[in-house]
Amino acid sequence: MKTMSWIILVLVGALTLLVSLGSVGRAYSSAGDQIGPASLAELSGGRPEVVAAVRARRATAAAYAAGFATLFLAITLGPYRRGDVWAWWALLAGTLVVSLLILLRIPFLGVRLGAPAAFIQLVVVGLGLALGAGRLRGSNPPA
Repeated sequence: MKTMSWIILVLVGALTLLVSLGSVGRAYSSAGDQIGPASLAELSGGRPEVVAAVRARRATAAAYAAGFATLFLAITLGPYRRGDVWAWWALLAGTLVVSLLILLRIPFLGVRLGAPAAFIQLVVVGLGLALGAGRLRGSNPPA
């Protein structure tokens, strides 16, 4: 169970890193000009400074996601895999903070875009951590 736990968590971290790097790429190119059914050019009313600001915000968010994924992977592949209990709690806390802040866009902004991915990530990380919850009891030696 512990081996499956860290493998699931590594997959989540790797996918998060790949998607966030893809999002950075879209922010820095014109490929990211579509927001839902409308283009960024349509939404900006032809003002290039608005387009630049939206792309910059996307790049910043994606950069933080890449940083989170990198730390998530470092903790998972090192201390968590070794069996350090604090790593279990750190992964849980980090994932809860990120996921809940993203999910708050629904009640506060009325926007669901991005919320399903945050919910899926929360569930999959929860599954991975649940499989490794035995380390919290301290009765089993780390895998």
